[in-house]
Amino acid sequence: MPQNPETHLLVPNPTVAGMAQKAVLYTRQDCHLCEQARQVLERNGFRVESVDIDRDESLRQQFDLCVPVVEINGRVRFRGRVNEILLRRLVDHQKQGSQD
Repeated sequence: MPQNPETHLLVPNPTVAGMAQKAVLYTRQDCHLCEQARQVLERNGFRVESVDIDRDESLRQQFDLCVPVVEINGRVRFRGRVNEILLRRLVDHQKQGSQD
C-alpha cells in the first residue's frame, strides 16, 4: 500500500543520539513566521533557544530583513520559512553521521 508522503510530517523525528538537538532561533516580537519556525523545530525534536535580534544591534544589522533565522550546530540553516522536509533530511544526515 503506498504511503502518503505527508504522513511522515506528523510523527516526531527521533533525535540524534537520543538527546534533543539545540537550535538557535533568531527572532523578534510579533513575528508570525518565527512562531511557525519554532513549532516546526519543536515538532522535530529540537530544543529551541530564542534570541531577539532587536536586543542586539549587531544581530539586528545581520538578520533584520530575514527573520526567522535558524542556526543548528553553529551554522545558519534556514532564513525565513523553515522547510520541514529539508530539516528532516538534515536531522537524518546528522543521525547517520553519529552512528559511524
